[in-house]
Amino acid sequence: MSVRLVPVPISLEYSETSLEKEAYLREYSQLSESDDDPINQWLKLAKGRGDTSETDQVLLNLIVELHRKIDALEMFLKDEIPKRLSLMHKVKIESIGFEHFKIESADLEPGKEYYGRVEMPVHPKRDIPIFFIAVDESLCEIVKIHERDEKEWGVYLTARERVLIREAKTK
Repeated sequence: MSVRLVPVPISLEYSETSLEKEAYLREYSQLSESDDDPINQWLKLAKGRGDTSETDQVLLNLIVELHRKIDALEMFLKDEIPKRLSLMHKVKIESIGFEHFKIESADLEPGKEYYGRVEMPVHPKRDIPIFFIAVDESLCEIVKIHERDEKEWGVYLTARERVLIREAKTK
C-alpha cells in the first residue's frame, strides 16, 4: 500500500478501544460539542438572526477567541481543569496524509482499533479526537473523525506541504 505522507511536528495520546469503548465514544462526542460553549452558542444565534452581517468576521472571530482565552484563564485560576480520559500512550506523529498518519514508535498491533487525541497546532489550538486502525506497527488509518476536524486536518496537511515546498525551493 502506497500512502503519501508529509512530515509534521504534532503528538498523539491514544489507547486501544477495547479497554473503554463507551467512554471513548462519549469523550469523542463531547469534544465535538466543545464548539458549543456559551460564547459560541451566542454567536450562532446572532448569525442566525443576521446580527453579524455587517460585522468584520475576522475581527469577530478574534474577539470570540479572546473571550475563550479569558474563560480558560479563569478556569486555570479557579483550578477547574476540564476532565479528559486518561490515555495509555503518548507519541509523536512523524507524518500525516489525508486519511493516514505514521507515529514514531512502532508499538501498535496491526488490525486493532485505537482512540486518540491529536494536539493540533491550529488556531484555536485544541485536541482533535479520532478513532484509527493500525495498518502496521506505526502506520494508522483514520476511521472516525468529526467533519470539521477532518477539514482542519486537511488544511493543516496542505499548509505543511506548502512550507516544505518553499523550503525545497530555497535550497
